[in-house]
Amino acid sequence: MSPIILLSFLLGYFALLIGVAYLTSRNNSDNASFFIANRNSKWYLVAFGMIGTALSGVTFISVPGAVGKSDFGYFQFILGNAVGFIIIATVLLPLYYRLNIISIYTYLERRLGFWSYKSGAVIFLVSRTIGSAFRLYLVAIVLQKFIFDAWNVPFWLTIVICLVLIWLYTHKGGLKTIIITDTLQTVFLLLSVVLSIIFIARSLNLDVAGTFEAVKNSSYSKVFFWEDFLGSKTHFLKQFLGGIFVTIAMTGLDQDLMQKNLSMKTIGEAQKNMFTFTTVFVIMNIFFLSVGALLYLFAANNGIDVAALKTPDHLYPEIALNHLNVIPGIIFMLGLTAATFATTDSALTALTTSFCVDFLHFDKKEDQNDPALVRKRHLVHIGFSVLMVLVIMIFKIINDDSVVNAIFKAAGYTYGPLVGLFAFGMFTKKAVTDRLVPYICILSPILCFIIDMNSVAWVGYALGFELIILNGLITFLLLWVTGKTSTGQTKF
Repeated sequence: MSPIILLSFLLGYFALLIGVAYLTSRNNSDNASFFIANRNSKWYLVAFGMIGTALSGVTFISVPGAVGKSDFGYFQFILGNAVGFIIIATVLLPLYYRLNIISIYTYLERRLGFWSYKSGAVIFLVSRTIGSAFRLYLVAIVLQKFIFDAWNVPFWLTIVICLVLIWLYTHKGGLKTIIITDTLQTVFLLLSVVLSIIFIARSLNLDVAGTFEAVKNSSYSKVFFWEDFLGSKTHFLKQFLGGIFVTIAMTGLDQDLMQKNLSMKTIGEAQKNMFTFTTVFVIMNIFFLSVGALLYLFAANNGIDVAALKTPDHLYPEIALNHLNVIPGIIFMLGLTAATFATTDSALTALTTSFCVDFLHFDKKEDQNDPALVRKRHLVHIGFSVLMVLVIMIFKIINDDSVVNAIFKAAGYTYGPLVGLFAFGMFTKKAVTDRLVPYICILSPILCFIIDMNSVAWVGYALGFELIILNGLITFLLLWVTGKTSTGQTKF
């Protein structure tokens, strides 16, 4: 497909987003609007928009690509995700609304202390920056290969172009704008995956019933893996439990997605949002896994050498842009762009919010509309955009795995201490030795890394996504051992 056609589409798409941003921010672009959308968001818009944020380009490309190696085993992880979302809605959201907070990490200050609070906020900043960089990296390599390589544009400049475009439509309205743009981008994402299934099925001469049967009867449709609990990373319990705790950490203890939930008027609306979102999330992942099975069937029928691809992540773009006609290619690029930028724009806003509230203490300023504060917020927003460019370039050098695996593996190390901190605060009455908390949050991932590298040799056990459980448990135990007998504080 012509790079000019794809580039024209990309620019037109961003022109639409910038137009939406202008309409949503022209009347009010203060800090309250940027951080929590004036607590006036509609739950159904947030629920729908969160689909695009949660799925991202990783789901769009990496999940279908991973089907060739792990079949539908990823759905075990999705089932765990669903349970995690329910726990968030029934346990964490009531806590956040009761405390009436902007940044969820202020809970740690009230319950555990100053250094616990700062540790939690830093963990989020590091974790979300790395995770969002991984996601943007995925779409950037596709844009580079199929658009910008035609004009010899360097990869770093491709990343800069993407982030500049995102900054243009988010820097004023923030969350208020993102709730609308993410809703629009989710429409494009859902439309893209459904149409992708239709076009690939037609190329295989399959009708609706035939498509269902082809996927069901393929060698890729195995969902549950019960074999070799010790040595396999795809065993059901590992995937399911890992899915629960990764979701609690990456959603419930993450300022990004929780910021959207906190933008609604009541806890009831926020919970309604989470339950609706969970249902659609599970269904959409079934569609993405089905796309993966169809892609591999298409590759087999058309003599495409999947092994020759650098990574399974390249299979979907390879078929959509080189083996189908123009319309499926444009639809693919539409879905990929919508998924990835819905995640990145949300992340940059959440990172800016967390830094401004947790470290610059905007929430304690009397005048939230002070022009100096707004300018400072803009600088923070730009700063995180630059940081993301640097992280992506580092990841490009070292990555040799499917991005979906890289993201959740990184989450196991970076989010684990957050799980331990919040669990200790919510389920014990002990006080921590606050000055030791930053060291514990560093030591725990180091111990997990040592265990992860040696667990097979030591006990024959291969750690998978449940690494985050071990990390949280180690953090919890270290907090307990070094803690004090009684808090003297209210247990939230």
